[in-house]
Amino acid sequence: MVEIKVKGTDEKLRIENIYCIGRNYLEHIKEFDTPEKKLEAPKEPMVFLKPNTAAITADYISIPVLKGKKISDNLQNEVELVVVIGKDGVSIPKENAMEYVYGYAVGIDFTLRDVQAALKKEGMPWALSKGFLMSAPVSEIVKKEEVKNAENLCIRLKLNGEIKQDANTSMMIFKLPYLIHYISSIFGLKKGDMIFTGTPAGITKLNSGDKIEAEIETVGKLNVMVV
Repeated sequence: MVEIKVKGTDEKLRIENIYCIGRNYLEHIKEFDTPEKKLEAPKEPMVFLKPNTAAITADYISIPVLKGKKISDNLQNEVELVVVIGKDGVSIPKENAMEYVYGYAVGIDFTLRDVQAALKKEGMPWALSKGFLMSAPVSEIVKKEEVKNAENLCIRLKLNGEIKQDANTSMMIFKLPYLIHYISSIFGLKKGDMIFTGTPAGITKLNSGDKIEAEIETVGKLNVMVV
């Protein structure tokens, strides 16, 4: 059972499902363009899941080891605004969607990019590249009342003190009410679910010893070291 502390209180919230949105910032989509192929913005949210064992509050990240060897040589960072759901709902209307939000957190969707590429090439699901243990560290949860406008927040990630990701949540393709409506209509949502809402441009290959500082305006900070 994974529980995340609520900032400024003695409360902890048990984490249930972790829904993640891919390709929700246009500039991030462009990072994957090649001379042969240019990716287009999705017409509907691109949803994938992580097991709740991926959500941690530890201050380090490591690549899983199998048979005495790390399973990847290319760990990458993706800072994201995380929406935390506060009550159960199915087919939630967009106009009521924000009533279901409990709060927000800073999250990093760590990705094993080489593993993902190999699985995609074989036409296989890429859960291994996204859902491995500790792949979704999050900050303390801040209650929604403390965040004036979650759709207009500076979002930033520094690597060893150098800014790598710097954007605003207003740049999301699919906005929060629609994401909540969409996911709840297909999967249903329950208290303790998390929605990682996508990352802006600036993904970077990480190395052992790297220090990551992720921050979202009024939401909080998250510091993680690669070991």
